[in-house]
Amino acid sequence: MTDKDLHFYEPKDGHGLKHDPFNAIVAPRPIGWVSSRDAEGNVNLAPYSFFNGFCYTPPIIGFSSTSWKDSVENIQETKEFCWNLATMALAKHMNATAAHVARDVNEFELAGLTQAPSRLVNVPRVGESPVSFECRLCDIIQLKGANGEKAQAWLTLGEVVAVHIDKAMIKDGVYQTAMARPIVRAGRKGDYFEIRPEAMFEMVRPD
Repeated sequence: MTDKDLHFYEPKDGHGLKHDPFNAIVAPRPIGWVSSRDAEGNVNLAPYSFFNGFCYTPPIIGFSSTSWKDSVENIQETKEFCWNLATMALAKHMNATAAHVARDVNEFELAGLTQAPSRLVNVPRVGESPVSFECRLCDIIQLKGANGEKAQAWLTLGEVVAVHIDKAMIKDGVYQTAMARPIVRAGRKGDYFEIRPEAMFEMVRPD
């Protein structure tokens, strides 16, 4: 490719397209469907499109909030949260929990979901989700640009201290990623897609 074949832009000057391509390029992204509880006992459940795993040992996951939201404040207060796998069967429920509501509104009830008890943390899991992680807070970091200027975004990192997996998702001792039919964020606002078994493939590592 030559320069004339490329659409080039500097983000600080704008992308010049109909939609910002950044989210669509960094895709697919797992959904951070995070449940938390504040110091007063109010429960919150919300999806985050910037989510991933960051470490094997100890297992650490994290999500970024584009403003100081209830989930971040709750986790700062209680130092605990849960991550719940969003699947095709739960897509409408997950979307319902994205509603902007008062802090004392329980999104589990709003979306018609079951508050399943956790074992090691005092935060409910989504009972209908085939996989949930119980987490304890490692750090909350306000992100900043290369120039040191702070962004209105906070990265919350948590150590996974307990894992719940529907046994139906395990075959011959191996967790079947596609069988759970997870949905992932694909780009623009509202764009998602399902990980399908026929889309999975394996490659041998050179080492």
